[in-house]
Amino acid sequence: MIGIIVSGHGNYATGISSSVKLIAGLPEHYEMVDFVQEDSVEDLERKLNEALDRLSDCSGILCFTDLLGGSPFKTAVEVSFKRTEKPMVVLAGTNLGMIIECSMARNFIDDVQMLADMGVNTGKDQVYKYVFTVKEETEDAEDGI
Repeated sequence: MIGIIVSGHGNYATGISSSVKLIAGLPEHYEMVDFVQEDSVEDLERKLNEALDRLSDCSGILCFTDLLGGSPFKTAVEVSFKRTEKPMVVLAGTNLGMIIECSMARNFIDDVQMLADMGVNTGKDQVYKYVFTVKEETEDAEDGI
């Protein structure tokens, strides 16, 4: 099974994971790595490595992070270069739909690249702007059918 790591600024990882748990139950082989104000980048790297150690029996790792270019993203990418024993893909801009979809899809997708691509597509599909419009009635509507 592909392991999942969720990381982000502040309590992003534990916060979004509480929503995952509420909606779908907390998945197995799933680690949360928060990057709180007191942490240095070295602390974050240590925590990511500890999470990877706990996922040592997984065939690959999909790491979800909050912001592209932020410390959790950059540090996860750096860790992925150092930890080459299994494939690891790091995504940024994570939303709740991505995590839920990917955590459920791990039951039938065992290719981490394919799972990552699915996650990106799901994430894009989850972003939507609702626009309220009023439909104008036509004169024909007064006549009935």
